[in-house]
Amino acid sequence: MACIVLGITGSIAAYKAAGVASRLVHLGHEVHCVCTPTALQFVTPLTLATLSRNPVTTTFQDETQGWVPVHIELAQKADALAILPATANTMACMARGLAPNALTSLYLAYRGPVLIFPAMNGAMWEHPATQENARILAARPRHRIIGPAEGELACGATGTGRLVDEEEILRAICAELA
Repeated sequence: MACIVLGITGSIAAYKAAGVASRLVHLGHEVHCVCTPTALQFVTPLTLATLSRNPVTTTFQDETQGWVPVHIELAQKADALAILPATANTMACMARGLAPNALTSLYLAYRGPVLIFPAMNGAMWEHPATQENARILAARPRHRIIGPAEGELACGATGTGRLVDEEEILRAICAELA
């Protein structure tokens, strides 16, 4: 089966990545989780490692196991990169080529399909800067933005900004690999 890197960022929706990782493993895929530092405020490396059955990369200090940095090794090995949830900050870094963490560094080294699943407050999603970054990313070869969905947001507001549901995430990833 395929090697999938799940890029997990600092959003309350990060907890949903654990379920996606588990389901992808049960479908027979090799799953590697790469977290931004703020993602760890919402989900633990132990949870992700247990469900993905692989070590979790969270910082450049995690890259001391071999002579090839993990973010480069995973970028070369992965069949798909799925960023979920994708925060406004991570999308901005990706759009502008910034690499302040292991996930955005991996993104710059990766040449395969990138699936971006945004999740953020509706006002953040609708901000012209975020919309411009989304347009930049969507225009890149082999990049797809799926979502965000409309509904009640974690902040209590209603609007567009929710992470799409787990089934839609799995469908998008599996369709990309087909």
